[in-house]
Amino acid sequence: MKLPSAAAAASLVCLIVAPVLAQSTPPAAPTTVPVPATKRVTCVATTASLKGQDKRDQMQLCLAQARLDCLKQAIDQKIVGEARKSFIKTCVGGDGTDQQ
Repeated sequence: MKLPSAAAAASLVCLIVAPVLAQSTPPAAPTTVPVPATKRVTCVATTASLKGQDKRDQMQLCLAQARLDCLKQAIDQKIVGEARKSFIKTCVGGDGTDQQ
């Protein structure tokens, strides 16, 4: 029995393409990039269980450390002037005051 050449060619293509398609991985689902929490948010979270003066004191200490860390980062990156002030404000997060 003779197969028409088109049918034979189609069968051959299926035999070659099927394993290749079976091995390919499906496209990855788009992932969301996590947004890092600002240092201010971290300070608020770490002082959430405290009350009164203890909470205010710990918040001040935490924000002071956050500003110092951001200042060190600005110095390492050689950021100066108004750009440094803006960088530190953005780095710490918020308006730069210690009020809640």
